[in-house]
Amino acid sequence: MITRRYVDAPWGQIHVADAGEGPAVLLLHQTPRSWDEFREVIELLSDHYRLLAMDLPGMGASDPHNDGASIESYAEAAMTVIDAAGLPSVSVCGHHTGGVVAIEVAARAGAQVSQVVLSSTPWVDAEARERRARKTPIDTIERDAAGLHLQSLWTQRAPYYPEGHHLLDRFVADALRADDPATGHLAVGRYRMEDRAPLVRCRVTVIEHSADPFSTRHTDAVASAFGAQIGRIEHGGVALEHTAPAFAEVLASQLASGTQEQK
Repeated sequence: MITRRYVDAPWGQIHVADAGEGPAVLLLHQTPRSWDEFREVIELLSDHYRLLAMDLPGMGASDPHNDGASIESYAEAAMTVIDAAGLPSVSVCGHHTGGVVAIEVAARAGAQVSQVVLSSTPWVDAEARERRARKTPIDTIERDAAGLHLQSLWTQRAPYYPEGHHLLDRFVADALRADDPATGHLAVGRYRMEDRAPLVRCRVTVIEHSADPFSTRHTDAVASAFGAQIGRIEHGGVALEHTAPAFAEVLASQLASGTQEQK
C-alpha cells in the first residue's frame, strides 16, 4: 500500500509517497513529473524495499523553494525528506533531473547515502552548460487562454513516448501542476557537476535506457566520472513507466550488488 503524506520544510511542504519495508530507497523523478513516474516501480519493489518517492519543489504537490529552482534547492528538499523519515542510511535513485539531484544529495550527505543509482542522467560540465544556455529547453510553453499550451506540451513530448495516450496523459497532468514545466531543465543546465562529483564517496551505478536520445550520449562520461558500472535497459526511453518491470529488475539488481559490497 502506498501512503501519501507531507513533510514540513522551512519554505512549505514536500509531498512524499511511501511504501514497503526493508532497506530505504529515495526515488527522484525527472522534470516536470512527480512521484507518479515511479508508481509501477514502487508496486514491483515494495515487498523488498521501503520506497520513498518525493515530488521535487515546484512540481507535483510540493511547494516551490523560496530560493527558486536549482539542483541545490531540490537536494535540500531531498535531505529534508531523508531526515524527516529518520533514515540513518538510504540509497538514492534518480531519473534524468532526479539523477542530477541524486548526485548533489550524495555530495552533501556523506555516509548517510549508501549508494546512488543514476538513470538516464546527463553529464553537466562547462561545455554542457554553454550548450544548454543556447537552447530553449523542452517543455517550454506560453500559457494560452485557448488552451494551445496543452497541445504544445503534448506535441513536444510525443516523439519520446510510446504510441497511445496513457503515459502522455500522465505526463501532461504533471506538467500542468508544475509552476513552470521547463524550470527543472534550466536548473540542470546551471549545475556545476564537475565540481560536485568528486565529493561523492559512495558506490554509484548507471542505468542507461537504450532508446533515450537525451542521455545515452552521456552514459560513458557519467560512468567514468564516478567509476560506475552500467546496467542497460533495451528499448527503455524517456518514459520510465513504459519499461517499469525491466527498470525495477535492474534497479533491484544494482541495489543488491551494492549491499553485498558493503558487507
